[in-house]
Amino acid sequence: MSESNAEAVASAVASATEAATEAAAGGWRRATGIAGVAIGVVAAGAAAGVAIERLTVGRGMRQKARLALDSAGPYGGLRGNPGKAYAGDGTELYYEVDDVEPAAESALTRRRRRLFGRKEPAPVTVVFSHGYCLNQDSWHFQRAALRGVVRTVHWDQRSHGRSARGVAQARDGRPVTIEELGRDLKAVIDAAVPEGPIVLVGHSMGGMTVMALADAFPDLVRERVVGVALVGTSSGRLGEVNFGLPVAGVNAVRRVLPGVLKALGQRAELVEKGRRATADLFAGIIKRYSFATRDVDPAVARFAERMIESTPIDVVAEYYPAFNDHDKTEALAHFAGLPVLVLAGVRDLVTPSEHSEAIAGLLPDAELVLVPDAGHLVMLEHPELVTDRLADLLARAGAVPAAATVDGYGSTSSSAGPG
Repeated sequence: MSESNAEAVASAVASATEAATEAAAGGWRRATGIAGVAIGVVAAGAAAGVAIERLTVGRGMRQKARLALDSAGPYGGLRGNPGKAYAGDGTELYYEVDDVEPAAESALTRRRRRLFGRKEPAPVTVVFSHGYCLNQDSWHFQRAALRGVVRTVHWDQRSHGRSARGVAQARDGRPVTIEELGRDLKAVIDAAVPEGPIVLVGHSMGGMTVMALADAFPDLVRERVVGVALVGTSSGRLGEVNFGLPVAGVNAVRRVLPGVLKALGQRAELVEKGRRATADLFAGIIKRYSFATRDVDPAVARFAERMIESTPIDVVAEYYPAFNDHDKTEALAHFAGLPVLVLAGVRDLVTPSEHSEAIAGLLPDAELVLVPDAGHLVMLEHPELVTDRLADLLARAGAVPAAATVDGYGSTSSSAGPG
């Protein structure tokens, strides 16, 4: 980062601190605006590249482009058979099931008999868990490619997507924990996959959820899990991630951000108004931290932006502390001996690929895939590659025949997949 950008980061941190202090004193309207911009600037490394893009494209043109992409965007419209599970605190968790088509089911039977013996078992179910500030639709391409090939379950984590607001958070003011998310996943499995073998797939926070499930319910993993995919995730030490910022900048952010987020979360309505007013800045930040390639399909970028924008600021705030506390390194031992895929983008600034390498180091039989030109949302940025490696994992796990193929929904062209 250049000296001028470093100065911008320092200035932004100072503004955020001032905003938090002023917020405590009651100056919410001005404070939330300052803090929102400050957080955005810090998170983008002073937003140098974002600023250039905003200067070269008119604001009105950008707004029209977003509206056009929202109306015509083909991504995120896949729906399955809906269901509801209930967490231990009563939170309603929404999930959808895509069942195997009858013709494909009969074609898979012979393979299953070879794998599992004479007695025909329940079909393998692949359970997808999404990341922070996303929802089940973040698996759009993989879901489209696997439809009719294998039974899948897609669910929304508490307070995300179509799931209800976390009861423990809204009623009791308790922050979210990764352990709680692991128990939520168990509730979804109990409701949607009460029997039969399971393949667990998790991206980012979803991968941490999978680890928490294994930590709390090792018998479930031992008896029913036949494969695991951990995409762009971490087993711990997230407090050391620098998000592409210089050391001084990231240390300042760590001191300020928890307090600022907590303050903003208490005045969510005002913050959301400010968030809409600074939509251009946040769009650039989202793109920077989601993707590595500059020429990512605008419809895909807007799709990611919509998912992240839909996460309320108070939900963002109540989840944030969980990541510093997350440590599930020892839980990885429960996956030993299983087919495991560990995949990450080399240019991921959120959960750096070194964290995936550390996971693979503890699971020496795992397949480690590092994608050079990919950021945090690798399954959207390089869907064909991710789908290909998932298909191979499913074949190794006995979920599909080794010769099974997936269709063309791995492409990021605007015609890919049904809307």
